[in-house]
Amino acid sequence: MARGPARFVAPLALVAFGVALFLVLSTALKDDPGTVDKGAQPSSQGTGKHAKKKKAAKTYTVKAGDTPSGIAEKVDVPLNTLLQLNPDLDPQILTPGQKLKLR
Repeated sequence: MARGPARFVAPLALVAFGVALFLVLSTALKDDPGTVDKGAQPSSQGTGKHAKKKKAAKTYTVKAGDTPSGIAEKVDVPLNTLLQLNPDLDPQILTPGQKLKLR
């Protein structure tokens, strides 16, 4: 009884698939912002005796070309929070000069 090439190729394909899956998952977990880097050191800014507290802006003035997600990233406010604080905001129609609440 002769052995077909599929008997040799199938196990190799299964191993290749397993390796590819492992690489994809390990890369995805490494890039996930929700994971904690245990080697990261906490920032030492603002721990001194005379550290100034930086006040966060309460509003943002829309500029030409701004998008809600771009604004959220610029001001370091989650997009959902930005949208909740500005219920009348139409993401499709942002007008330069429009004021948005940030907190």
